[in-house]
Amino acid sequence: MLTKVTYADVLRPSNERYAGLYNAVLIVGGSLFIGLCAQVAVVVPFSPVPVTGQTFAVLMAGALLGRRRGGLCILAYILEGAVGLPVFAMGRAGVGVLLGPTGGYLAGFIVGAYIVGLLAERGWDRRIGTTVLAMALGNLALYAFGLLWLSCLIGVSRVLAVGLYPFVVGDGLKIILAAILLPSGWKLLAMTGPVREKSP
Repeated sequence: MLTKVTYADVLRPSNERYAGLYNAVLIVGGSLFIGLCAQVAVVVPFSPVPVTGQTFAVLMAGALLGRRRGGLCILAYILEGAVGLPVFAMGRAGVGVLLGPTGGYLAGFIVGAYIVGLLAERGWDRRIGTTVLAMALGNLALYAFGLLWLSCLIGVSRVLAVGLYPFVVGDGLKIILAAILLPSGWKLLAMTGPVREKSP
């Protein structure tokens, strides 16, 4: 049975030694890109969680890199922030961020990227409808973790108002953007030549 390749698989070297280096560069590079997108942040006055470009970068990492590399990319990002690199939203860093209001979302990033990566490996990122669904499922995963942890800190009664509702419109726009970019990219690749699938 053949599995659909991800964008990262298209350029992966056939030599295993170079392939390992290629994967490492993608994982580290992707983690730094997420950190850069996290700095595009808007403070929401009534919420401890800012609006950022972070979630878009996280889910795109899953789609572009696949479930394993995507999950490792998010893990690397979290470890970078935990050891003191200013990669979290608004230049924050440290273990305290992981224990703060946004800590649950950060944990959910790993699961969200893994889900989107897994679905991308099934070819869901090649059509608009399934791309929308894959990104929506990834969002649901990260919100499940984020809201659960946030509710422990601020209470269940306020959690949706400060941890979900302010971000719905922005996340919808990010999903639409992904649904335009990902299938369009595969169409462009198909125009340059056939894309070989891989064995699981």
